[in-house]
Amino acid sequence: MRVAMFGYQTWGHRTLKALLESAHEVVLVVTHPKSYHAYEKIWSDSVADLAAEHGVPVVLRNRPDDLMVPLKEADPDIIVANNWRTWLPSEVFSFPRHGTLNVHDSLLPAYAGFSPLIWALINDEPEVGVTAHMMDEDLDAGDIVLQRAIPVGAQDTATDLFHRTIDLIGPIVVDALTLIESGKAVLRKQDRSKASFFHKRSIEDSRINWDWPADAVARLVRAQSDPYPNAFTHHGDKRLRVVKASVSQGCYGGTPGRIFIREGPGVVIVAGADARTGRNKGLVIERVRLDDNTELKATDYFRTMGGYLK
Repeated sequence: MRVAMFGYQTWGHRTLKALLESAHEVVLVVTHPKSYHAYEKIWSDSVADLAAEHGVPVVLRNRPDDLMVPLKEADPDIIVANNWRTWLPSEVFSFPRHGTLNVHDSLLPAYAGFSPLIWALINDEPEVGVTAHMMDEDLDAGDIVLQRAIPVGAQDTATDLFHRTIDLIGPIVVDALTLIESGKAVLRKQDRSKASFFHKRSIEDSRINWDWPADAVARLVRAQSDPYPNAFTHHGDKRLRVVKASVSQGCYGGTPGRIFIREGPGVVIVAGADARTGRNKGLVIERVRLDDNTELKATDYFRTMGGYLK
């Protein structure tokens, strides 16, 4: 088939790479200009550069404006989209004979929208994955062509999940196109009662709330693993990025955020809104990073106990 590809960052790059290596002909690429947003500077393999290397025409847009002329000139049988960051109007996504196949890195209908792997890890989901679905008027809500899932391990970080799900993109794109081209695709409607939609991550979303239970804070730390902006807290006038943390063996009571005691490889911080009961696990901070990027063992940073993190 003749394919127009809409996408951005490494997700779009992997999609385009799979298409270029397939039997299909890529006739147009639409991507966003380079961004300096914290979450768009990472996983930033260039879709535009890959297209240019293969002689594919490229259109740069922040929004889907004035696209019908290049689309009509390219005359695609289908659009394949992955990590296109704005809503596409129906005149665009319904233009090709086979419509638009969108690839999203969650198990839809859950975690539509942005940063699904991070949100899923924070929420302690047992598995994550990739969905190939037909685009319709509602964002990430169209009929499902294929889904592939992977389990979330107890110590997995968002970075681990990124690398494992990114490897699913090429096969799911090619397999979905084979089904569509052959007329064998069996579309499955999404159960909208199970749908959830998440907003873009911002730096403030990485701030640690010490009223959360320790296991939830530990997941936030794993969800904000390098190269993502790390989970952070404040110690006096210093911002501390928490690079590594775990749930304590013992139970610790008191006020959430209290720098309490050494345990194992780190320092326990009291956590949980009901920490006063004394039945809560604490968060063991093991490694911290300062704003000058100095990284320290928590036991080297917290030389004395007492005080609070906020």
